[in-house]
Amino acid sequence: MNSYNESFELNKRISELPRGYVTQKKINDKIYHYHQWKDDNGKMHYDSVSEESAAILRKQIELRKELQKDLRSLGKAENGHKERYLMEAGAAYGKTIASKSIDFEVNAIYGDSLRNMAEAAKGLERRDCYGILEKYIYGRQSDKVCLIYGLRRTGKTTLLRQLLLGMKRVDFDKSLYIKATTADTMAEMNKAMKLAVKSGFKYLFIDEVTLISDFIDSASLFSDVYAAQGLKIIMSGTDSLGFYFASNEELYDRAVMVHTTYISYREHARLLGITSIDDYIRYGGTLKAGELRFGDDEDFEEASFRDDESTRRYIDTAICKNIQHSLACYEEGTHFRNLKRLYDAHELTNVINRIIQDMNHDFTKEVILKEFVSRDLRSSAQMLRSAREPEKRTDALDEIDISGVMKKLKGILEIKEKGELSEEISAEVLSEIEEYLKALDLIEYIKIESNAGAGDLWRTIFTQPGMRYCQAQALVYLLMRNEEFKSLSEREKLLISSKILEDVRGIMLEDIVLLETQKALGKNKRVFKLQFDVGEIDMVIYDQETDSCELYEIKHSGERADNQWKHLMDEKKLDHVRAIYGMIEKRCVLYSGKTEILSDGMEYRNVEEYLSEM
Repeated sequence: MNSYNESFELNKRISELPRGYVTQKKINDKIYHYHQWKDDNGKMHYDSVSEESAAILRKQIELRKELQKDLRSLGKAENGHKERYLMEAGAAYGKTIASKSIDFEVNAIYGDSLRNMAEAAKGLERRDCYGILEKYIYGRQSDKVCLIYGLRRTGKTTLLRQLLLGMKRVDFDKSLYIKATTADTMAEMNKAMKLAVKSGFKYLFIDEVTLISDFIDSASLFSDVYAAQGLKIIMSGTDSLGFYFASNEELYDRAVMVHTTYISYREHARLLGITSIDDYIRYGGTLKAGELRFGDDEDFEEASFRDDESTRRYIDTAICKNIQHSLACYEEGTHFRNLKRLYDAHELTNVINRIIQDMNHDFTKEVILKEFVSRDLRSSAQMLRSAREPEKRTDALDEIDISGVMKKLKGILEIKEKGELSEEISAEVLSEIEEYLKALDLIEYIKIESNAGAGDLWRTIFTQPGMRYCQAQALVYLLMRNEEFKSLSEREKLLISSKILEDVRGIMLEDIVLLETQKALGKNKRVFKLQFDVGEIDMVIYDQETDSCELYEIKHSGERADNQWKHLMDEKKLDHVRAIYGMIEKRCVLYSGKTEILSDGMEYRNVEEYLSEM
């Protein structure tokens, strides 16, 4: 092989390998791996990767360095190589679109520039929804667009890049990527798409399309005109509520929806290589791992829920501004209904934070209007006073200046008291907020059935657990800094802080198991919590076809204990279950310990194993 061909082959191989380097960090006695690299604009990127992926990346990066050394030894200049590469590509593939120079008058890239951008996703695991994108882009249907729909940091742009990387060369050369901005209009986008069709492009990727002010009211242009001509159009955007409006109006029955907001435990563990259920509780909801940061402590990776400030910022940008911008662009801003005055008064973040604090759907209004009291702190104080084990029993929490703690907590979370609200929070406002939170895939509902004739209730669950847990961490931080708390013994400090977070993780574990079971089983089976006049069964799975059920207790504990079975062994409760829900096929305790069936038939199931099989 002469030096010319060798240079071409080396550059081709180098372009297919990842850039940067792989680092690792020890957090809470666990090792996490990160891939770091700079893009063509010099911006540094960070991504968490599994241990297996880290090992592969290290080998690929080392190989890239070796190939770069070989290339330098040939003394080939970069500009000279680029010209030769185009000549070789022309000889191998014929004259392609990628070699043309086209002015789209919007931020558009294709060819080698597009491949360089897509390289950022090389080596990353794919989301479960990736198959929907492939099915759309290679399917025969030609009258629909595809919308990647989700909150920030849930992998939307990465999905676009991965789809590009997975294309055959002949398809990639017909792909165009457009990065929309607030300065763009649908008229300019229409002009760019006309030029794309004329130039022979077949696959159009439009990122941040919801930033275009008239997108929602003109979105049918993409489906009715260009998708109908055979163009495959995949769009993503930060303001996912805009897609919700568009899919119910301009793009009704003309859009394939790809949802990214909800990330299950199983998928989170696969993508990030973090299998601990407690880590999912702490950081679950986005694809950025991290840990708590307060005061003057060193900053950590760019996790969405690493501390109170990052959580507040995420809620404001990913949710509040999402709602505001989408409403401003929908029907020329005439669809605000009852929320416009609330946002103008800078109250929207406060309302959302209060809804997150209390997960009960039926009492949402009372939670927002009442004087804010942290249920975590009150609950822990009561449980510590009545602890069975003497070494765990203490009334230390009763001695804390709770009003002082609450004042500091409200300052961190930017939550105002009823008297501080400049706008009255009506039932109509609450209804609209919940409607949009549901549209954003941020909240789901789990049914609570009752035997007491009180009627069924609905439990509101947030699909991003890290948001809720970060607020509890902020509470513990305040306690640790409180003067009254500092006067307590180290044993009491540890006992109190551990108890608060244990309570929170226990409640959240129940929510996670109920939600993931419901989503996995779909409409075939009913999943709910069953309440009695005294006590409850954490989860019931009812199979209507066989008229049978399974009963579960969910415990955030690695230890087995007899009291974990008290409701599952209560014959009065079991008789009621049999009368209403048929034969009991299984009784099981989900916990953090080892999966085991005891000699007396009691079944214990590891909760991480259970969720991994959902």
